[in-house]
Amino acid sequence: MESPLALYRRYRPETFAEVIGQDHVTEPLRAALANNRVNHAYLFSGPRGCGKTTSARILARALNCEQAPIADPCGECDSCKDLARGGPGSIDVIEIDAASHGGVDDARDLREKAFFAPVRSRYKVYIIDEAHMVTTQGFNALLKLVEEPPPHLRFIFATTEPDKVLPTIRSRTHHYPFRLIPPRLLSSYLSELCEKEGVTIDAAALPLVVRAGAGSARDTLSVLDQLLGGAGSAGVTYELATGLLGYTPDTLLDDVVDAFAAGDGAAVFGVVDKVIETGQDPRRFTEDLLRRLRDLVIVAAVPDAPATGLIDVSEDQGERLVAQAARFGSAELSRAADIVATGLTEMRGATAPRLLLELLCARVLLPGADHATDGVLARLDRLEKRLTITGVPTPVAAAPSAPAQDRPAPVPSRTEAPDPAAARPEPAPAPTPAPVPGPVAAEPTPEPTPEPTPVPVAEPVEAPVAESRPAPPEPAPAAPAPAGGLTLVDVRRLWPDIVDATKLRRRLAWMHLTQNCQVVSVDAKTLTLGFANAGARDSFISGGCDDVLRQAAIDVVGADWKIDTIVDPSAKAEGTPTVVKSATAPDPAPEAPSMAPEPAPEAAPAPEPEQRASDPDAVAAARDAIQQTRSADQGRAESTPAWAEADADAHPDDLDADHQGISTTELLQRELGAQMIEEIKHQ
Repeated sequence: MESPLALYRRYRPETFAEVIGQDHVTEPLRAALANNRVNHAYLFSGPRGCGKTTSARILARALNCEQAPIADPCGECDSCKDLARGGPGSIDVIEIDAASHGGVDDARDLREKAFFAPVRSRYKVYIIDEAHMVTTQGFNALLKLVEEPPPHLRFIFATTEPDKVLPTIRSRTHHYPFRLIPPRLLSSYLSELCEKEGVTIDAAALPLVVRAGAGSARDTLSVLDQLLGGAGSAGVTYELATGLLGYTPDTLLDDVVDAFAAGDGAAVFGVVDKVIETGQDPRRFTEDLLRRLRDLVIVAAVPDAPATGLIDVSEDQGERLVAQAARFGSAELSRAADIVATGLTEMRGATAPRLLLELLCARVLLPGADHATDGVLARLDRLEKRLTITGVPTPVAAAPSAPAQDRPAPVPSRTEAPDPAAARPEPAPAPTPAPVPGPVAAEPTPEPTPEPTPVPVAEPVEAPVAESRPAPPEPAPAAPAPAGGLTLVDVRRLWPDIVDATKLRRRLAWMHLTQNCQVVSVDAKTLTLGFANAGARDSFISGGCDDVLRQAAIDVVGADWKIDTIVDPSAKAEGTPTVVKSATAPDPAPEAPSMAPEPAPEAAPAPEPEQRASDPDAVAAARDAIQQTRSADQGRAESTPAWAEADADAHPDDLDADHQGISTTELLQRELGAQMIEEIKHQ
């Protein structure tokens, strides 16, 4: 039993309709044949195996068909049968291989025979293959014949290098450029052939066959013929294709790409060692790696590229490509592809290809050694990836005992500012001045009391000594950060940098962040701050400081958080004053306090505003607080305050840098969140 013919001979097209991937050539030729407007000379050019010689034979059959003029040969007349697949051939259609018959003597012999009329057909057709191999003298000998041939003569030149054809010959022909066959079209064609042959082929093996054929139909069919010959009962499997064609298995490419994404040098060089130990070609591995990086670059730009057919891969491999591309930055992928492409060029003729492969892997792994723009962008991609990708290890640090802010820890705070009336164990009635005749009223004689303790006013820079308060309880362990977020420990570690960034944008925001609040919690979308009191919180929000903090967080850590605020008494500054304003006297005269307020062991619940206003002791204590505030204002006017020195480097556009034109009570209310209570006059 004779062996069957090769696939490219058994399935050679016999009509222009069967030619695949060359519609731009076959359609005009069919129109010219149908309209009987055929030229005397044609030049078919293009890569090898794309259908030039086959189309020349189909054109010769159509010219000599008994039903001519016709677009496609009928296949029933004698001429069509002689030129069909497996036919004996026609004496009037002469094929010449110019590679061995391109000299001047061969051209002269052709010229002498060309003037004889055809034996059985309408035309004598010369198909000159590899026409670029004809010498200049041979072309010159054919020039007159090609320019003015006899009516029965037709020339068809086929070449892979049309530029080497003599220009005077090329100008006398109709030039039709053939192209490589698109991969998707070739894949569907191979599937049809496998069905005709009764052999199954894996979907993952088809792209390898098409890749090996490089767009050439003849080369692709030769590769498929080899695989069909070596296929077993399971058909053409992916393992068989990778083994016979020498391509790198996808598992190795997946391993090395994942190692590059994780920066795992041990895994990368382990894959290189496996490539060498299994006898694979390092250059072929580098070429396959470059192709994989190319696919990842496309997937990073077009995530649905595998689904839309932009990349010819199987469905499961397309999902892997999408997952791998998400682990890289675009600059990092582009830099890795450039390095591999350069290394692939350097491997040509190299005596130590493994060494070059390991060196290019090292360059991909170490973007820090690359001081060019690509290296800087690759390092930036890695930093962003560590902040946004789940599973990137974060250095473990012990939870700080106090918020990591650029200020000392505040002294213990109470739930609300203590009412002086509630702080005294036994309230005493306020002294009533005796009436004195005359225009001048006598000053009331205050009760002998110890020297009053000044009500401390919180300064932006100065803070009470941390040793005067017990250590706050350790914060609860932070929950694992969600995908794309930072842990509470990370935020507190970076908090000083964020606070410094707000200082350059708005001074008021910096003062609030250093004096009145601390970080409470954080997740992927929200940063929660705890404020000492509701006044400080409202001042922070109404002043637009939350937007300043949000922009500072974007600049420092690249996190676009929503700023949420709560009232957290543990973050409240010690000694926040409560200012009482009299309804009857807008600017009361200074009066000595009846007695100094002393903090109780445990803060008592503050009475309602109506109760405090109706209590004579509360009125006296309020006047005492006003006197203390004015004394503090006078002291600050005599010397340069600490907060003024701290504001020396404030941004010139910061409207909160100075407080000119603001009264004392307004300043206390805005900066310290002091509560304003009006006095109700007693009847």
